[in-house]
Amino acid sequence: MRRREFISLLGGAAAVWPLAARAQQQAAPVVGFLHPSSPEAFGHIVNGFRQGLNDAGFVEGQNVAIEYRWARGEYDRLPPMAVDLVQRGVRVILAGGGEVGAFAAKSATSTIPILIIASNDPVKSGLVASFNRPGRNVTGLMTATSVLEAKKFGLLCEMVPNARLVAMLINPNYPPHAADAIEVQSAAQNTGRELLVLRADSPPAIDLAFSTLVAQRADALQVGGDPFLVGRSQQIVTMAARHAIPAIFDFRESVLAGGLMSYGSNIPNNYRQLGQYAGRILKGESAADLPVIYPAIFDFAINLVTARALGLNVPPMLLARADEVIE
Repeated sequence: MRRREFISLLGGAAAVWPLAARAQQQAAPVVGFLHPSSPEAFGHIVNGFRQGLNDAGFVEGQNVAIEYRWARGEYDRLPPMAVDLVQRGVRVILAGGGEVGAFAAKSATSTIPILIIASNDPVKSGLVASFNRPGRNVTGLMTATSVLEAKKFGLLCEMVPNARLVAMLINPNYPPHAADAIEVQSAAQNTGRELLVLRADSPPAIDLAFSTLVAQRADALQVGGDPFLVGRSQQIVTMAARHAIPAIFDFRESVLAGGLMSYGSNIPNNYRQLGQYAGRILKGESAADLPVIYPAIFDFAINLVTARALGLNVPPMLLARADEVIE
């Protein structure tokens, strides 16, 4: 082969290689990530989801792409965001943040696989046909928050045994919170305590709820775990410290931020489990055949610095049961 012909061949190959690389990149499957809150409040769950995809052999930016949609606490933005993901042709949708995200995605498509985090029974709510064989395009993970809310109430009362009036902060726009409040109300009655239900769906409403809590002389506070309230965790932690109110949250991240205590599933690991499911679907498995799963890890965290600031003596038995103690 003559030198000029060889150089021409190399030049042609150099022009083809970038095109081939771009074509391979464009062929990478796209996963939709839909969430009611913000990346500032929930960035850590993205890492969990990516890790789950990695477990299945998918690395963002290499052989899979992720389209993120964050509603930033405005739940009415979720349906059009879900429709946008469908129109972009994603292969699977992770609809996080409980039922508000799940129903938005389910209304947008009956064919694209959807992975959900259900707060309560997804069969009763109509999201899936059964736990073992969901049967349609929806499967995922159930956290059973109503049961957990009753457990949280019991832990809070152990920490503050003299509490007679306990406040519960919920978001009226988050459907599962109605069932959560009923469950906690039953637990309060069984222990001879009163429950004061406070509702907040905006930052000013949280401030107003604390004004009511103080006026009513509540002894402790239980914070619901919907995405909006979790996203406002720092505001709630600050207000609880300002008014010297012992408070329990859903997730350890609130305790790391200065909250007194938390009990709930490990949310990054929940999303890792769903990332693994997303990988299996990308490899060809059907959402209809993947059973609804449960959280693998639960966290009970106590912040001793906050307890001392509140003048609380943490019961030794309670301390012994904690998975994480911040000193």
